[in-house]
Amino acid sequence: MANLKIGKITLGSCATNCYFVYREGENRVLFFDPADQGEYLYQALTQKGFEIGAILLTHGHFDHIWGAQKLRALSGAKIYACKEEEALLLDAGMNVSEMAGRACTVKANQFFEDGQEVTLEGMTFRVILTPGHTAGSCCYYFEEDGILVSGDTLFQESVGRTDFPTGSYSEIIRSIKEKLFVLPDEVRVYPGHGEATSIGYEKIHNPFCV
Repeated sequence: MANLKIGKITLGSCATNCYFVYREGENRVLFFDPADQGEYLYQALTQKGFEIGAILLTHGHFDHIWGAQKLRALSGAKIYACKEEEALLLDAGMNVSEMAGRACTVKANQFFEDGQEVTLEGMTFRVILTPGHTAGSCCYYFEEDGILVSGDTLFQESVGRTDFPTGSYSEIIRSIKEKLFVLPDEVRVYPGHGEATSIGYEKIHNPFCV
């Protein structure tokens, strides 16, 4: 086991879950989906003695990216996302930030491919492209520790909405059934909103996917 720990800070009008993953006893973290207050997040992590080594986006919607530019500027960390999300990240209409009253675009430093195995800050994960919530939505799977950061693809007893640009209900259900429900039942799922769950629980109790 890699002895990874996961922390959570929930922020913003959409109660977005921001996660940070780190190795027990070490201070470098991988930070996921920096909601809408990059400076606050930087200060909060710094006060805890953490340093942000990378910023990873599960998708490009406003409530997950508003804080990204500021957090990158303060921490010096690179921003990563799936290649299929590039167009949405660069369009304030598509990522709904314009409609939400605070137009925002983000240019990622580097893009991932579906199925790519990545090691950052000594922590290894697999990128799982899960289109449906958006075309480039993805999940990050830390296999050794049974951790899945699922963004807005899979929630506790629910799934992400699909009525925004590039969303597709049929695709999100297919992504969950074919790419997430094949993972071990004990894998813990950390979604972009709401409480944590598990693959096994959702296979039985999620009314959208049973």
